[in-house]
Amino acid sequence: MLKTRYTLAYVPLMTLVVVASNFLVQFPLNATIAGINLADILTWGAFSYPIAFLITDLTNRQFGPQAARKVVFAGFVVGVALSFFTSVPRIAIASGSAYLAGQLLDIAVFNRLRRQAWWRAPLLGSLIGSALDTVMFFSLSFAAFFVFLGPNEPFALENAPIFGVLSTEAPRWFSWALGDFAVKMLVGLVMLLPYGALMNVLRPMQSAVAR
Repeated sequence: MLKTRYTLAYVPLMTLVVVASNFLVQFPLNATIAGINLADILTWGAFSYPIAFLITDLTNRQFGPQAARKVVFAGFVVGVALSFFTSVPRIAIASGSAYLAGQLLDIAVFNRLRRQAWWRAPLLGSLIGSALDTVMFFSLSFAAFFVFLGPNEPFALENAPIFGVLSTEAPRWFSWALGDFAVKMLVGLVMLLPYGALMNVLRPMQSAVAR
């Protein structure tokens, strides 16, 4: 009962991150740096979503992989259901599929590395999970091949220079995906700070072992 009660404390945090990210990914970052239009590279969701990996890793560290999977599945069910009200159905479907695959991969990688250096499991788990999540999310959300999931945003399909500056052109969502993953890698590094700070507070329970 104690384990279940504390595990459930992570569920609303995960739900909040998923819903907020699904909403924010619809808004490009309208700013210009060094002549680069960031709207061609990033959406606001890139900054909030990596927090989901921190929540998963903290749950995994404290309670083990089974508890982490429960939090991921709870966040999936509640988050995706609410996302149908805060974003278009295609975004909700893409987000749910990518979220589930990326988070479960993160749990598997974290478990494999949890007995190594303290930073290796959360960092590599989040980066590898983020890579899969990014490929799945942006492909399902914007690629013309998956149009059967719902209508696409014409703006996302317009050809534009990659990163807004390179001579090679590609659909705008391709640059969004590259920029999104770059931010996820950066935020993944930053998330090591709160993870490291909470290590001595959220100590692993005896049952939190790899399996």
